[in-house]
Amino acid sequence: MTQVIWIVAAVLITFSVGYVGYSKYLSQFVDLDDSRETPAHKYEDGQEYVPSKKPVLLGHHFSSIAGGAPIVGPITAGAIWGWVPALAWVAIGNP
Repeated sequence: MTQVIWIVAAVLITFSVGYVGYSKYLSQFVDLDDSRETPAHKYEDGQEYVPSKKPVLLGHHFSSIAGGAPIVGPITAGAIWGWVPALAWVAIGNP
């Protein structure tokens, strides 16, 4: 059990460092401005462009963009080759 905790901690630290580092790297190339209006607010027509609440938007993005591959892939890898390839798939393949 202790080994699992260390592995999970290492993966979470790697994700955190990657998130912070990569976001700083990308911000050099993209003009980020929190005061800019989103297209849903700018072109709101009640049909195609509709502002949404964040939880609703998260659910839509997860179901339509993420799909089943990031979930089914590691499960299949774990079932066929064991937990190490499944962990590698999640830790390296998804970000």
